[in-house]
Amino acid sequence: MPMLEHLGELRKRLVYVLIVVALGLVVGLILAEPAYNFLMSQKPANTISLHTFSLWDGIGMYMKFALVIALIIALPFIAYQLWAFVKPALRVNEQRSTLKYVPFALLMFLIGLAFSYFVVFPLAFNFTRTVSQHLNLEETFGIAQYFQFMFNLLIPISLLFELPLVIMFLTAIRLVNPARLRKMRRLAYFIMIFIGVLITPPDFISDILVAIPLILLYEASVFLSGTVYRKQVAADAKWEAEYGESLNKA
Repeated sequence: MPMLEHLGELRKRLVYVLIVVALGLVVGLILAEPAYNFLMSQKPANTISLHTFSLWDGIGMYMKFALVIALIIALPFIAYQLWAFVKPALRVNEQRSTLKYVPFALLMFLIGLAFSYFVVFPLAFNFTRTVSQHLNLEETFGIAQYFQFMFNLLIPISLLFELPLVIMFLTAIRLVNPARLRKMRRLAYFIMIFIGVLITPPDFISDILVAIPLILLYEASVFLSGTVYRKQVAADAKWEAEYGESLNKA
């Protein structure tokens, strides 16, 4: 298609995504209070007193919950719209092979959400409290600051857990291959360690506990890319065996 038609198609997909996010936001507003009550009943929230420092803090917290819930609801649809946008450029077998990744987008996000909430967030929270206590500071926690701190950790890490699916998708549409990913391994390790250091407290144990799973995610991505690539090579060889000889004769 011409460039303007590509842009028109992209705009249509974005409109669909915005509509679903808006509908998800409605659901999020309904589920925000139960989600808030659940998190407040868990550690560390149930061990501290949370305060509001502004009339808007309660509303802001409520909207943060609604937006996160809307993102979770819309994520499979966003993945489908991405697939639909690139679908015309794919062969029929590639369309089928890439479509099956869409349902796993939500699963990987939820796994990342669980990892970041039960592993990374307690590490970061306890470290900041330790520093405050070491400095003899009186701790007063704001509701908006608490959940902003939480979501600033949870959302980026949860999105990073989509890496294996992204790599498999890019391999399926022949933009990357396992050989290229192996050549990029040192750079990838550096990026993963940098992300681990960036989002965790500045202590060695926390950095390692986050960086190692991220590196394992990359290695899993390389392995899965190799699986997809081998199937592509086998399919190409089969096609060449069936049609290549007749084309050469013609």
